[in-house]
Amino acid sequence: MRSNAKPQSPLSIKLILISAFFLLFLLLLITTSSTFSKQQPWAPINSESHVSNSTDDLIEKPMPHSNESKSAACSSLPFVPTCSKTPPSLANALIHYATTNITPQQTLKEISVSARVLEKKAPCNFLVFGLGHDSLMWTALNYGGRTVFLEEDKAWIEQIKQKLPSLESYHVEYVTKVHQADHLLETGMKEECKVVSDPRFSKCELALKGFPSDIYDIEWDLIMVDAPTGFHDEAPGRMNAIYTAGLMARNREEGETDVFVHDVDRVVEDKFSNAFLCEGYLKEQQGRLRHFTVPSHRARSGRPFCP
Repeated sequence: MRSNAKPQSPLSIKLILISAFFLLFLLLLITTSSTFSKQQPWAPINSESHVSNSTDDLIEKPMPHSNESKSAACSSLPFVPTCSKTPPSLANALIHYATTNITPQQTLKEISVSARVLEKKAPCNFLVFGLGHDSLMWTALNYGGRTVFLEEDKAWIEQIKQKLPSLESYHVEYVTKVHQADHLLETGMKEECKVVSDPRFSKCELALKGFPSDIYDIEWDLIMVDAPTGFHDEAPGRMNAIYTAGLMARNREEGETDVFVHDVDRVVEDKFSNAFLCEGYLKEQQGRLRHFTVPSHRARSGRPFCP
């Protein structure tokens, strides 16, 4: 999630993010008010009312001006709340991005790809490889859902937790290096890597097995691969993360998983996303971000690893 590259158009992205969060809040407020109003019952029928064929009975008689009557009349009116609390994740995001000069590393167009999917699927289960300046944004956009971050740098996790304690993140370790990418790509072509299973029980060298159990037990609706570090030969690289994201998507009971890979301008991200998330599952590429939709392979037996 972190990068040495200078963020693109920070002021523009910042203003748009703040505007988006504000519009989201207004939409939530309007929806809540409308729903509440519809649920309010109309005034109950007076217990002394009766049906009659007499014309006189059809004429409305004035109600006595008593405090009881006024109270009953007022309580029967629909109540529309004039204010509502901002959801915590949205409030935190608004404050954070309004008071910092640091903006997400992805461009506005790249962020928009994932945001459109979240708009349709949220609240949902969203797994993110990497913890960074955009983490609070993803949590806010998935309001009501569960957003989990997997990060390689313990010190960075502690630093972020001090500023944003509400984020759910876990430390993970990677044993690979970017310079091993060619060997790992060949390994991934072996038959044991084509078998769909829980990553914990996979015989493929690329499958990551050291995550908390909860990570494997949940069916993730979205997975973002924007980590670990991969811009130099001794960095862990995203080979295993990309393969494991694809394996998790295929191993779900039914449905499909939207998988996003960032930095596809680099060799590893380019080759591994095409090989293990499959060009046939590619939905869109915007800048350095690719969006794949990977279906369950358990729901239909005999489905090839790539279409």
